[in-house]
Amino acid sequence: MWFKNLTLYRFNKPFTTDTETLETALADFTFSPCSSQDISKFGFSNALGKKGQALVHSAENRHLICVTKEEKILPSQVIKEALDEKVAEIEDQESRKVTKKEKDNIKDEITTTLLPRAFSRRSQTRALIMPELEMILVDSSSATKAEELLALLRKAIGSLPVIPLSYATPIESTLTQWLQAGEAPAPFEMQDEAELKSESDEGGIVRFKQQVLQEDEVLAHIATGKQVHKLALHFAQSIAFVMQSDASVKRIKFSEEFRAGNDEVGTEDPIARLDADFALMGSELVAFINALNQAFGPLEQGV
Repeated sequence: MWFKNLTLYRFNKPFTTDTETLETALADFTFSPCSSQDISKFGFSNALGKKGQALVHSAENRHLICVTKEEKILPSQVIKEALDEKVAEIEDQESRKVTKKEKDNIKDEITTTLLPRAFSRRSQTRALIMPELEMILVDSSSATKAEELLALLRKAIGSLPVIPLSYATPIESTLTQWLQAGEAPAPFEMQDEAELKSESDEGGIVRFKQQVLQEDEVLAHIATGKQVHKLALHFAQSIAFVMQSDASVKRIKFSEEFRAGNDEVGTEDPIARLDADFALMGSELVAFINALNQAFGPLEQGV
């Protein structure tokens, strides 16, 4: 339930699809497990996991969705070894070289034979559609996985006019100014981790962890032309995170004190607890994103 990363997108046009319509649209693309000959399968699954019964979980006009991906684990080295063995056998028996087309056909046959015995791996990616922010927040550290989710959502609802979040002023410039000043603007607080990168191709990358970032050793790298591309921050004592120059937010951790806000709900009814946690997280993410936009804005226009 609690998001760990954010890859952020904003709408070009208002999102007006209601919960019922969205549920119906996603139902045509629900996840089903791999069959014996499937290499991978991808589709929407219950937003609240095994305890949920809906593909869309909504509260306060915020919509939580989830995609599940199953992939067969068939190491390329295993296929290569089987292919090499088969090719060597043919060449030895028939005293000729196996052509590339033949090798491709043999490789396909080997893959077909091995797939039913291959292990499979499942992963899930959640996203939060936030019409009030005109944004979609994808809980993934991978832009590729985020784009996969958006592509399936676009296919399900027919149109999804979104673009990656970006600001008119480069984020690395703002982060560098904060580090030089020795503090971030409220409600943010700098922590003890940063990555600085040279803007030139020949320049290097330097990382600091568990170190006071206002020390001369750190600031000297800025003096030589490096800029801050990653910076660990706290937001309002509720969220610890790493802000990145591509506008993604990594390694989110909601504080124990903040999450304890729903302790009175208890755990007897797991769905009620999940719903309460969703509402709590959603409200705080709204405040968090608004604060990010205030600190790094204005948004880049004309894209």
